Amino acid sequence: MIRLMIKRWPLGLSLMGLLLLSACASEPVPPTKALQAAELAITNAEQARVADYASPELGVARDKMAAANSAVLVQDMVLAERLANQARVEAELALAKAQMAKAKVVNDDMLKSNKSLKQEMQRNPGAQ
Repeated sequence: MIRLMIKRWPLGLSLMGLLLLSACASEPVPPTKALQAAELAITNAEQARVADYASPELGVARDKMAAANSAVLVQDMVLAERLANQARVEAELALAKAQMAKAKVVNDDMLKSNKSLKQEMQRNPGAQ
């Protein structure tokens, strides 16, 4: 009887270990940092009035953020993190495009002003 118990000891210990591991298994953890970074990037883009210049990219960012939140609900955290990262990148792209468009407007205005000043100077060469 003791021999039988000694032979089964490793098997019993292994089963007990498996039970402990399965009991300690936790639910998947949402990619909180990636989700927060995406939300912040979208908020920054919205506050910069990106929709006036880069509306498609901002729309894609919002869609990917919604998909990331849906992935969290179905506990697909790998997909949620990937979508959140993509949403952040799309929002940052929208912000960069909007900043470029705004800078182009300012640059065009300055070029017009310079042209007007040059024309004025040519009309009045003696005025300084």
